[in-house]
Amino acid sequence: MTPSSSSIAPGAAAPRSTRRAVAAVAVLCFSSLCAALMQSLVIPIQGELPVLLSTSAANASWVVTATLLGAAVAMPVTGRLADMYGKKPVLIASAAILLVGSLICAMSDSVGPMLVGRVLQGTAMGYIPVAISMVRETAPPHLRNTAVAGVSATLGVGGALGLPLAAWIAQDFDWHALFWVSAALAAIMITLTAIVVPQMRDAHPGRLDIAGAIGLAAGLVGVLVGVTKGNDWGWGDSNTLGMISGGILVLLLWGWYELRHREPLIDLRTTARTPVLLTNIAAVLIGFGMMAQSIVVPQLLQTPEATGHGLGQTIMQTGLWMAPAGIMMMLFTPVSSRMLTQLGARITLAAGAAVIALGYTVAVFLMNAPWQLMLASCVASAGVGIGYAAMPTLILTNVPPSESAASVGLNGLMRSMGTTIAGAVMAVALTSQTTTLNASLPAMPTQGAFQLCFIIGAAAAITGALIVLLIPRHKHDDTHDVTDDGAADARESSDETVLVD
Repeated sequence: MTPSSSSIAPGAAAPRSTRRAVAAVAVLCFSSLCAALMQSLVIPIQGELPVLLSTSAANASWVVTATLLGAAVAMPVTGRLADMYGKKPVLIASAAILLVGSLICAMSDSVGPMLVGRVLQGTAMGYIPVAISMVRETAPPHLRNTAVAGVSATLGVGGALGLPLAAWIAQDFDWHALFWVSAALAAIMITLTAIVVPQMRDAHPGRLDIAGAIGLAAGLVGVLVGVTKGNDWGWGDSNTLGMISGGILVLLLWGWYELRHREPLIDLRTTARTPVLLTNIAAVLIGFGMMAQSIVVPQLLQTPEATGHGLGQTIMQTGLWMAPAGIMMMLFTPVSSRMLTQLGARITLAAGAAVIALGYTVAVFLMNAPWQLMLASCVASAGVGIGYAAMPTLILTNVPPSESAASVGLNGLMRSMGTTIAGAVMAVALTSQTTTLNASLPAMPTQGAFQLCFIIGAAAAITGALIVLLIPRHKHDDTHDVTDDGAADARESSDETVLVD
């Protein structure tokens, strides 16, 4: 067992302990980034999937949706498992699931096995909320905010950087190479997590609420499938309405069951606390704001120049124009850390949402050249980097340690819900105003449709900022913005977590 801070000899064990903690944080950041890459891994080959998998376009579209569903269900469930059995074993298990899913996809040439592999790849994204919860406990106090900011930002960075990386691999190699690369990354994740990340006595024994997990999964799948397929099936179609309404009904029944369960999958009473509830609502809106640019900007870049507003870029060029946005999120990690320390998580999150809105405002007026859209994306991504760091900090300072990973996982789910809703809303907006070049080509969005999307994204982000400002500010902590009377006790207990050599 490592010695307590009071028994550490100056200049000896302390630097070693700090170096080990920094190494662990670096591994958690790298591994979270690898898991987040799964979001955009197949986007460059999405249009070719029907041919590659010998299936219909409708079936092939599930290759993207499957990962979204897997991630949405896994985040809160994985968090609960981490709270019960300890974070390190769950991290290793998540990386192993990514390895298995990647290998299945790498050896698949038909849609069935591919969907299984993609669900597993999405499930592995449960690594991220557990890592966020863990870095707050393992990082030295002076690096805690930076560590949380770094891991949190990987959700956005992975999606942004994954696009050019995947486009390059798909363009120069066989498309299966995408999954062989992800398998190699998963193997590295397993090795580094097992060797570098410390074992901690952070388990809070309990029983897994299996019925709650199944109910949550069924409800989420119903809602998310209805939302993601609504534009294809038709929003008035019985399948769409049935999936969404059925999913909502299941989630309501699930909530009723959870409130009466002695050891619920998610403690809804904790999530109903004002700071936690408002943070999760804001997460939906800010997740919406982040995803809007990821959908709209690439499509505008690839729209033919013949439309008069399209920029005629290839998939590879589009990925390269989008890459600086991902880099911007990383560069703003230390900025968001400093803001968390000096301004507190509440103000930092509101500021991040406001910067996202500013980026969309820039895009409304600057969309005539690729570099202009890159500039707008970089501004919005700076806001994502700031906001994504503050959200888990607000959550962790307002929940007990025994529910930290599950609560961060639920927050990740809320962000995922926001991105899913953004996809549906943007699809409706882009098809609301279209133009046709000739009869042989499909209708394409007009310039006004793209501007409408940017305005909607800005409105969502601003609304998120206003909701964050409604969070009450009470006590002061190490982030200068504790928002719940029980938070101090929660942090004191969290600080007593023991590391085991």
